[in-house]
Amino acid sequence: MNSTTNFPRATFQRQVLDRLGQDICSGKYQPGQILPSESELCERFSFSRIVIREAIKSLAAKGMLEVRRKVGTLVLGPAQWNLFDADIIAWRTLAAGDDRQMSQDLMELRRIVEPAAARFSAMRASDEELRGIRAAFEQMARAVAGEGDYVTADLAFHSAIFESCGNQFILQMRNALAGVLRRGFEIVSQKPGGPAGSLSMHQALCERVVARDGEGAERAAFALIELATADLQDCLASADTPAAS
Repeated sequence: MNSTTNFPRATFQRQVLDRLGQDICSGKYQPGQILPSESELCERFSFSRIVIREAIKSLAAKGMLEVRRKVGTLVLGPAQWNLFDADIIAWRTLAAGDDRQMSQDLMELRRIVEPAAARFSAMRASDEELRGIRAAFEQMARAVAGEGDYVTADLAFHSAIFESCGNQFILQMRNALAGVLRRGFEIVSQKPGGPAGSLSMHQALCERVVARDGEGAERAAFALIELATADLQDCLASADTPAAS
């Protein structure tokens, strides 16, 4: 046991939670498999049984594990997971890398949710929220010019639209999707000229929302997602080439 380190117990639990979560998402522990025993996990992490149990309890609450008496802790498959849990999304993103299926599913979800969110934002946003959307776009423009981090600015712009759409479920979905959206933006931002090439489409979306043009905002959001989908496919295809390898 590690008896000399004086970090809070929550820090220990977070370390175990993140490591086991990533191990499950990466397939190190397969669905239907029994997780190593508490004593084995204690030895692996050099933490107490209390820390291990709390981490397992958290993973069970997320639908990733099921504790069965006299059997052990069973690893469950993705169909049982809370796929919108922020931790699970982050672990899947880290474990999957440039997972094509996950990227495709994300883009399909964006097509379903974001155009509607843009329409609602144009219809419902307060004047202050519209100023926030405009400010977020201007932050993106500065980032394209080399002043700031583009991925952070891109995420802030889309988040500002979600936050102003006036729908609590879409807002919570944005909170859950932030990690995956960031990964998608990171991939696309690596494409030469990618951020600059999409700036005008972000501007069109911004202007339609600020003008309170719901239909125009919906069309602009859909067009932007189509461009992002094409850019993402190009980047992932490039990663498969021998030169990229």
